[in-house]
Amino acid sequence: MKKMIIASTSTVHGSSYLEYLLPTLKTHFNGVKQLLFIPYARPSGISYDDYTTIAKNAFSIINIDVKGIHEFENAKEAIQDSEGIFTGGGNTFELVNQLYKNDVLSTLKQVLDNGTPYLGTSAGSNICGLNMKNTNDMPIVYPPSFTTLGCIPFNINAHYLDPIEGSTHMGETRETRIKEFHVFNEAAVLGLREGSWLEVVDESVFLRGKLTARLFEQNKQPIELKSGGLINF
Repeated sequence: MKKMIIASTSTVHGSSYLEYLLPTLKTHFNGVKQLLFIPYARPSGISYDDYTTIAKNAFSIINIDVKGIHEFENAKEAIQDSEGIFTGGGNTFELVNQLYKNDVLSTLKQVLDNGTPYLGTSAGSNICGLNMKNTNDMPIVYPPSFTTLGCIPFNINAHYLDPIEGSTHMGETRETRIKEFHVFNEAAVLGLREGSWLEVVDESVFLRGKLTARLFEQNKQPIELKSGGLINF
């Protein structure tokens, strides 16, 4: 039975790393003493050790220890033996590249499907969908495949932004990019705004947080989903 928190971001404006999620995570990871952290996405090119320290400091507030997957000799065994798993944000291309390089994507999916509690933020949330094609990141590396975990039956566009009224910016909006995606792809896409997250309980997916989320389906008008509701389509 899946037990997942899939968050748009790790940090909301005016708060520290994971601060807004800690009350939820305390319940979500109840009974977990040590969390396995996957730092492969390396935001701003940060090292695995430095990134793990950031996660470790945040989870120490709720009395959970954190150890990076790179600290283990066998990454697959680390995932299989973990009490809980957190995949942080950064560059989704590099995250997926490393998951394939270390041959742990299928292992990660297996333990999540079997109920190991999981937290993903940003890039760590993008990989929960059918594929990573709706990431906002630059393709700094070329992973062997764009196929990801498929723990939820749609894709995530994390940090979803609405057009700013009165803005003179002439670049494409997120909605425009997702429409381009749907010319060639059938997968539904959920625009997940910062401060919102998904709670996955077995096969049920609930929207949490104070904001709505924007659901895009091929050949349909996008719709706003209310927080607290079950996501069905």
